[in-house]
Amino acid sequence: MTTTARGVGGRRIGARGVDSPGRAAVEARTLRSDRWWLPPMATTVGILVFLVYATVRAFQQQYFFADERYLTPFYSPCVSFGCASEPGSSHFGMFLPDHPLLPYAALTLPFLLLFRLTCYYYRKAYYRSFALAPAACAVPEPHATYHGETRFPLVLQNAHRYFFYAAVVISVINTYDALVAFRHPTDGFVIGVGNLVLLVNVVLLWCYTASCHSCRHVMGGRLTHFSKHPVRYRLWTWVSALNTRHAQFAWTTLASLILTDLYVALVASGTITDLRLIG
Repeated sequence: MTTTARGVGGRRIGARGVDSPGRAAVEARTLRSDRWWLPPMATTVGILVFLVYATVRAFQQQYFFADERYLTPFYSPCVSFGCASEPGSSHFGMFLPDHPLLPYAALTLPFLLLFRLTCYYYRKAYYRSFALAPAACAVPEPHATYHGETRFPLVLQNAHRYFFYAAVVISVINTYDALVAFRHPTDGFVIGVGNLVLLVNVVLLWCYTASCHSCRHVMGGRLTHFSKHPVRYRLWTWVSALNTRHAQFAWTTLASLILTDLYVALVASGTITDLRLIG
């Protein structure tokens, strides 16, 4: 039988956080009487909804290209041989095998997932919701030890800056998809509601990508004298302004991605008709 050494107030010797020596000897797990569990629960539900929807759509392999010009971001770039089922959907060629377990956009989806998974805001979000580390201020986490992001698998979070570069390339591809969608194969230049949906989604994705902490560091993180780099200083200022809204863009883009994909899927399935504004 082993015993745990106790110090003043009954606290475990060597303990940290709410159990550290010098803290008030309070038996209650938390004194918070508000509904502190609502934010982590809402975060958990929100992230799970997106993950389930995105996973189902990525492997559905249909209703991803509408009106011969609208390509959903979940299938961009469409590089699988299965993209041949929708002529015009593959803007960069087809070279991946067509398999039910391989998404048509398998070339980019892993990088997008890793970019968001290692994002500074999303780390905070899922640490506090899924891992409860900690769930809220003044609420102790259930983990006995904490090593930060120095061990596997959390040490991989340090690769976030590289996933940022991949996200920039993918954002360029999404921008290209939104721009080429203004041209119909037979009707020429047209503008429909779908064009506006794709365009708004791309703008929001750029806002999220540009507001990333890694982007801010790239713009001016290593500079010693801003006065010697006026252009980069101006860019750093703009990115810093966006960075204050990074959390809002993180959630807004999850919603815009679902709504954009849903709109393309509904048009492609014939459930709704895309309204032409011009052309």
